[in-house]
Amino acid sequence: MDKKQRMQEIFTVLDTQLPSDIQFLEQRDPFRFLISVILSAQTTDRIVNIVVKELFAKYPDKASLASASAEDVESIIYPTGYYRNKAKNIIACSKALLGRGLPDTMDELIKLPGVGRKTASCVLGDIYGKSAIIVDTHFSRVVNRLGLVNAKDPEKVEKEIAALLEEDKQYRFSMTANLFGRTTCHAKKPECEDCPLSSLCPSRDAFLKARSKG
Repeated sequence: MDKKQRMQEIFTVLDTQLPSDIQFLEQRDPFRFLISVILSAQTTDRIVNIVVKELFAKYPDKASLASASAEDVESIIYPTGYYRNKAKNIIACSKALLGRGLPDTMDELIKLPGVGRKTASCVLGDIYGKSAIIVDTHFSRVVNRLGLVNAKDPEKVEKEIAALLEEDKQYRFSMTANLFGRTTCHAKKPECEDCPLSSLCPSRDAFLKARSKG
């Protein structure tokens, strides 16, 4: 079986077995979703979902957040980590969006302060329903272990997966692989014994062998 065929089988298993609607961040308004994704870097979605409730209660839209003081925003988003840089970015991003809607292309989104390819891909897939491959630590771990890629650089991972999977499946695969990484293919103790992808995973035997020794 070549890599593209294996990709299709992996996609089908995850698509079939995991929920049809997967969302990690609670905010559904496009602007609030974007800010939530920016804040999610290097922290958990659970923390972000808690923090943004206070943030948007005080600054409900881009106009109010654009005029917020950095010190006040920092005090609210402190639990997310890297709070000074994040505060600077979300205020600057809010200012950049004044008088216009949220862009719907990668090229335009990554021009916004604090928005890289991963954040832009989240917006494209979740808000606009467009093709998107979201490479975070969970996704990268899963596709590397499955032998779909052999790369750590996020852009390289993104390009290699894009070459294996049709555009209309890419966002769905991003979400299922991410959820699978959170629930089954853990960083330290992957659940190889009960994994639905075990027959398709070249890493399984090595993990089971190591576990039997240890």
